[in-house]
Amino acid sequence: MKVVIAEKPDQAMKLAGPFPHRKKQGYLEITPNRLFPQGAVVTWAIGHICELVPPEAYNPAWKKWSLQSLPLIPEKFRHQVTRAKAKQFGIIKQLLRRPDVREIIHAGDAGREGELIVRTIIEQCGVKKPMKRLWISSLTEKAVVAGFESLLDEVETANLYQEAYSRSCADWLVGMNASRVYTILLKNKGIHDVFSAGRVQTPTLALVVKREKEIANFKPEPFWEVLATFQMDGKIYEGTWQKDGESRIKEPELAERITAFCRGKAASVAEVVQERKEYLPPYLFNLSSLQATANRLYKFSPQKTLEVAQKLYLKGYLSYPRSDSSFVTSEEARTFPEILAKLAKQSDFSGYFPTAKNSVAGDRRYVNQKKVTDHYAIIPTEQVPTVSRLADEERKIYDLVARRLIAAHCESALFDYTTVMTLVDGRATFVSKGKVQIRAGWRSVLFDEEKESDDALLPPLAEGEEGQVQKVKVKESKTQPPKRYTEGQLITLMKTAGKHLDNQELEKVLMKTEGLGTEATRAGIIGMLKQRKYIEVKRNQVFATQKGMLLIEVIGDKILASPEMTARWEQRLAEIGQGQASAQAFMEQVRKLSQKIVDDAVEQSAHWNLQSYEVAELPKQTSRFRLGKKVAECRVCGGDLVDKGDFYGCANYQKTKCSVTVSKLIMGKKVTETNVKKLMEQGKSNKIKGFKKGQDSLDGFLVWDDQEKKAKVEQG
Repeated sequence: MKVVIAEKPDQAMKLAGPFPHRKKQGYLEITPNRLFPQGAVVTWAIGHICELVPPEAYNPAWKKWSLQSLPLIPEKFRHQVTRAKAKQFGIIKQLLRRPDVREIIHAGDAGREGELIVRTIIEQCGVKKPMKRLWISSLTEKAVVAGFESLLDEVETANLYQEAYSRSCADWLVGMNASRVYTILLKNKGIHDVFSAGRVQTPTLALVVKREKEIANFKPEPFWEVLATFQMDGKIYEGTWQKDGESRIKEPELAERITAFCRGKAASVAEVVQERKEYLPPYLFNLSSLQATANRLYKFSPQKTLEVAQKLYLKGYLSYPRSDSSFVTSEEARTFPEILAKLAKQSDFSGYFPTAKNSVAGDRRYVNQKKVTDHYAIIPTEQVPTVSRLADEERKIYDLVARRLIAAHCESALFDYTTVMTLVDGRATFVSKGKVQIRAGWRSVLFDEEKESDDALLPPLAEGEEGQVQKVKVKESKTQPPKRYTEGQLITLMKTAGKHLDNQELEKVLMKTEGLGTEATRAGIIGMLKQRKYIEVKRNQVFATQKGMLLIEVIGDKILASPEMTARWEQRLAEIGQGQASAQAFMEQVRKLSQKIVDDAVEQSAHWNLQSYEVAELPKQTSRFRLGKKVAECRVCGGDLVDKGDFYGCANYQKTKCSVTVSKLIMGKKVTETNVKKLMEQGKSNKIKGFKKGQDSLDGFLVWDDQEKKAKVEQG
């Protein structure tokens, strides 16, 4: 008898699917068959059933947050079973200890986290039996059967476990010590809140704060350009004045003089340069590029994209989503014709067939065994769904992945770019740029993904043609500040360790990079920064909050906020996973770093100047113990008005649809529990000073509007 341990219940159902089986409490029983002559049971974890124990489990004195106890460095890390998942853990333990069970098949997700989750459970059960590893990148019936037919020896993935375990322990050490030391030191300065810090989240926050400061410190400068419209034998086109390659003029008087000089003058085409450019189809998706594309097109958060892709994977429609590779092996490439034939029958894609190429098996842009890491690129499986029947979010993600595969089998796109230099009265030079699409190629498939350039269409022009300036004008503009990152751009930025790549096609994102976090963790890191009130996302733009800016300011240029250092750590962790570096040596470095983080913070705190921060206005991370706490009686229905995190809301919403809410931040001012209680009881809060209205500040009250059932600000 064999026990198969999957990572999730849905995954377990897919693994048992190809075989006759019966459902039991907490597991599935497979009856004897060709692959399991004595039968098998398939059970499952529920994600991380086991967690690292809290500090007080090592030393009761560590429960209290004090500088004297830092750094917290356990001699040996220990795990415990999460209380809410103890029942399923008990079922797994009972199955593993059955005397008729001779072998364990580790069937967690084929990646680092899956490796850690299942091995930790087995270790906590205290069971030592022979183990094999199921390693598959899709959950179709065909892939599942093939995987069970070619199980790996457990030693083949043991290094991945060492990598994941080292990452988990390193994050505990750095996060626990950094969070405590900065929280304690800031409390000594009068700021009472928890300041979470970490090995990956803090350098990521530092990138956002850096951009926030660049925007705040930016001083716009005016500039002027001279634009002319030319007429050459009936052909009309526009050009921009330039000298020595520069078109921006810093003095308006000079721009006016150039305009006056050119008005009504003769003009001639001095030079026509044409260049044909070929654009190859983009790479297949890895998780980062899929998240960035879905964010740009559909404003999906990286976490949402991962969740939707995971659903499609569990349904057997997409390959494993947490992949950092954009390549496939020749084995996967051989399945593409079958997949494409099925896609061609779908109304969403039928218009793109037949494709220019029948196969990409010999194309190293897509097929490269050496660049396939734990998993190959995200691709559709041979189990093609009826796309039009998928839920909207699933359809959008599946559509993106399917189109990328179709585009890989299309011709390159060709454009002719033309640059025309026009001379006015033999002295003033104007430049005009245009392009003509010669062949759409793959762009006809990925039209939504491609951002059109501003280059205009130019009429056919030849050197020596003569005409005149039809009209000329001055255009005034201002230099623009850097743009805030979108969540998708932040994912790309994390992948490239802070080296920002502004490339819509995402073709030049480094294929092998020392990045911040991993494909599987980056979306979670951004979510954590939101939850901890360090960043806000408005209209898909990422803003650093005052709390986030404060933390990065007090950390300064120390190692904790360094993207480069964290990126080097990721590289070392990857080397552990490849068996090329020692986990013990790495952990020793982390222990030393933990001491340095504490020492740096204590030393820096003597020089902190926090006067520019309004302590009372810092957004606070809502304690899980406060969520749901009653703060007042609802003025409309008499129910409980409770703490909902970012706002106070009526607890009767689910029962009676009472929609009473009061934001915790109104016109830049924090709404305290005291004021919301008075607002509910008396219809008017205490006087609040410093409401922000544009650039102005005003004092006033919150008053309850019984007709509109909401709070309003009344000046007074």
